[in-house]
Amino acid sequence: MTKLSYHIEDKRATITMDDGKANAMNFDYFEEMNGALAEIESSGSQVLIFKGRQGFFSGGLDVKLMSTLTPKDIHRLAKAFAQTMLRVFLYPMPTIAVCTGHAIAGGGILAFACDRRYVINGDYRIQMNEHAIGIPLPSWMLLIGRSAMPPGLQAQALLHAKTYTPKQACDAGIFHGLIEEGEDIDAFLNDEVNALLGLNMNAYSATKRRLREKAAHEAFALLEDESLVT
Repeated sequence: MTKLSYHIEDKRATITMDDGKANAMNFDYFEEMNGALAEIESSGSQVLIFKGRQGFFSGGLDVKLMSTLTPKDIHRLAKAFAQTMLRVFLYPMPTIAVCTGHAIAGGGILAFACDRRYVINGDYRIQMNEHAIGIPLPSWMLLIGRSAMPPGLQAQALLHAKTYTPKQACDAGIFHGLIEEGEDIDAFLNDEVNALLGLNMNAYSATKRRLREKAAHEAFALLEDESLVT
């Protein structure tokens, strides 16, 4: 089943995730995401926007799948997850997350890996819930989470599994803007996207790499010793 699609127009690329459910991240998801990222990177696009379906950005890793996997395959899934999210974190153009609904666990990490983050106002959860369900956060996830959060919120968001409403997430400075239900998302983002398109992409890419690449590689190298389960 197709997990996502992408569209490119006027140097703006959009990846839309829609598996008809919670946009769970599994092996198929990571394969499709990496294929889309590769195509967009080679297309001449200069801004990448991530969206989910109405009601869900992503619920994160496919926990039903994980319960059926061997330890070896759980590690393979964890590696694919890390590689894909860090690829977004280091992506050589501006990235924008539009959380069209719940952004939980890995869904939150995908949003945090983006350079700008917006969320639809509604009865939705923004939560890193791993510590509520017994999954310790690996170093690479902590790196991405810290990059998106004011220092004073890192303990409650990353350690204490605090749930934020969209408005609370914006008020806290984790997200950059609140989009009202029914509002035209493209129109809302238009000024932001145009401003990003005005940047020099070679300089942007080089600076993002210098800002993040060393820490990302160091955090990924720790994955072999950091389990998804306690």
